[in-house]
Amino acid sequence: MVVSGIGIILSIIGITMVKCKEGATQRNLLLSLLTGTVSSSVLILFALGFLVFMDWITWGIFGSAVAGLVAGVLIGQSTEYYTSDEYKPTKGIAEQAKMGPATTIIDGLATGMYSTGIPVVVICLGILTAFAFAGGFTSFSMGLYGIGFAAVGMLSTLGITLATDAYGPIADNAGGNAEMSGLPAQVRERTDALDALGNTTAATGKGFAIGSAALTALALLASTLEEARVWISKHDGAGDALGIASDWAKKASVMEFADKMNMSIMNPLLIVGIFIGAMVCFVFCAMTMKAVGRAAGSMVEEVRRQFREKPGILEGSERPDYARCVDISTKGAQREMILPAMLAIIVPVATGCILGLPGVIGLLAGGMACGFMLATMLNNSGGAWDNAKKFIEKGNHGGKKSDPHKAAVVGDTVGDPCKDTSGPSLNILIKLMSMVAIVFTPVILKVAPVVQGWLGISF
Repeated sequence: MVVSGIGIILSIIGITMVKCKEGATQRNLLLSLLTGTVSSSVLILFALGFLVFMDWITWGIFGSAVAGLVAGVLIGQSTEYYTSDEYKPTKGIAEQAKMGPATTIIDGLATGMYSTGIPVVVICLGILTAFAFAGGFTSFSMGLYGIGFAAVGMLSTLGITLATDAYGPIADNAGGNAEMSGLPAQVRERTDALDALGNTTAATGKGFAIGSAALTALALLASTLEEARVWISKHDGAGDALGIASDWAKKASVMEFADKMNMSIMNPLLIVGIFIGAMVCFVFCAMTMKAVGRAAGSMVEEVRRQFREKPGILEGSERPDYARCVDISTKGAQREMILPAMLAIIVPVATGCILGLPGVIGLLAGGMACGFMLATMLNNSGGAWDNAKKFIEKGNHGGKKSDPHKAAVVGDTVGDPCKDTSGPSLNILIKLMSMVAIVFTPVILKVAPVVQGWLGISF
């Protein structure tokens, strides 16, 4: 909590270092934001060093936090490379737009898939490094503590990384206001440049969020097991159906408890849980994408109705009913998210009640692994599609209203639900399933043995 609090202050200092000159290129704009985030990260290092000097943390924990910080910066730079129109991947999508919408979408999907490579490797190295620095190969609990500190290190600069994430839609809406207000063309050119930058920073912010979830994967799994162990140790007879005595559970370590619960990769219940966890990510994304389609359809119908009933809107002589559009959007967002939210709550509980604790651990592991890569792909594909369109609008490949631009608009339209809805919401799905599993662990421990008895399952 101390490190997080210090990070808030240092993030504000980092924000003050973000500056650029008139006529800045996209690369200059990216560099100015990088200056702010890197400055905050460097200041955090000095703050952590001071905490070591004060004997509040050890050098091992310092190393774990540094591992998280470095992982965050590397994920940010990787995201920037795949989504900014200053680099080859996004320019490649714009090039493919010359051949039509199909090749635009294909290349965008491929770019998103490519973009998962570096973040996954970085997170894997971050987990191992943080675990080792904290002494995890000697004391498993200290290793988990180190991984938790790595996540804190990654998110210690959240003040500036989240600000750059929110900055994207603000710049986008500013451009819309500039166009609708009839401001000079140069204003729209500037907001377009800031909007393109915002697409990249938004993807970077989402990368930080999903990266922190992946980084804490092992700690979250251990928390679920620890909750089960504590429950059994505090309630006599709670583990009788599982063959675990309360006295033994009081003294057992997390690793010993995991062995007793048969958390082996050869346990079919755990394997089935992994498949269910991966499946939930795809079903959840399908639900959110279809929700966007339905909400967009309602909005299109409302706009057409207003154009039909108020023809003066297009001429500027009549005022549109903005409130009605906002109402449709708000109610649609709330109504359409009920089913996806219920999925995230019901599936962990149902899986646990049938497959037991091994099934839940498998579910969380499968959901984290699949969700991390799927979210990264969707976020970066969407950002790259959007910036490929912006790249063409700058006058490349024929500019606005050319055939390549029309193809790029199709790609951008496909990318919007990917980067604005399904990708970011996977981060919530992963963390929500973990929290639900931890909260409902006592229910799972009591119900699963009974259900498995009915089904004749015994391991």
